[in-house]
Amino acid sequence: MRQAGVLDVGCHSALLTVVRRRPGAVLEPVFSRKVRLRLHETLDRKGRLDKVGVRSVERAVAEAVAADPRLRGPEVFAFATSVIRDAPNRDEVIARVARATGTRLRVLTGEEEARLAYVAARQWAGPTAGQLLVLDIGGGTVEIASGTRDQPRVVHSLPLGARRITRDWLSGGTVPSRRRLAEIRHHLRQSLEAVPGLPQAERGGRVLACSKTFEQLARLAAAQGRTPSTRRRLTLSQLRTSVHLLADAAPSHRAKLPGISRHRAEQSLAGSLIAESLMEVCGAKSVEICPWSTREGLLLEHLGVAPTPVGRPRLVG
Repeated sequence: MRQAGVLDVGCHSALLTVVRRRPGAVLEPVFSRKVRLRLHETLDRKGRLDKVGVRSVERAVAEAVAADPRLRGPEVFAFATSVIRDAPNRDEVIARVARATGTRLRVLTGEEEARLAYVAARQWAGPTAGQLLVLDIGGGTVEIASGTRDQPRVVHSLPLGARRITRDWLSGGTVPSRRRLAEIRHHLRQSLEAVPGLPQAERGGRVLACSKTFEQLARLAAAQGRTPSTRRRLTLSQLRTSVHLLADAAPSHRAKLPGISRHRAEQSLAGSLIAESLMEVCGAKSVEICPWSTREGLLLEHLGVAPTPVGRPRLVG
């Protein structure tokens, strides 16, 4: 039975996921191995990974792949997300990791990540889903895609990720004043509103949120709500409440809040502000939390579950 694997190297982890396709199950898990990373702590002021960061990527890739040596084949697609893609020394990092581990990381464009997140969300939503708007908040970028068919009609990738906004606007992850909070909101809205043809939530359509940021915010809202709520949906009103809760808390305290993980606590406030602006500008009063994103999109296409457009996937460099 055919199986495929993806090694996803991001800011917080290197995650190897192997699945197979069986009747009655679109993606059946076979194997998973996660190795924690903290690459945001190894970036210099220009966004370059320092020597410690490069060595940590080498170690994480080696550990993930060594977990099951049978997976060193053409069915494993190894890729790095924006923390490496946008680094000025990206080519050096990729070359060093390849020499040290035998695994060469590939780098997708932001638009390709958005397309793949949409492909995954479309499969997860099911055959009866009509208009979809897919939102994905990463560390360096935000991906937006929409459409009514297997492939999206519109894709955008914007430099408004949670790690980037934290670095540029929230030193140490804390907000010094309400004025700074208002300035960040203004910057995010202005940046989004300047995007030509930004897709909007449509009546009768569905808005799917495909990222850990949205997932953790939904868990926080469900735990804080005074009325029955679900971790699989997040409303704009719930999100606004969470923004104030996170703004009033230091990162060390946020890590103790329901749903907020320790390694994402520092950038959780930025993530909530980005999510709020995305929903406001796209006209979404609520989002459904979709557990699938770019990684699952790659797996679906490698297994032939979702059709791959000619010439895809697009790589950077």
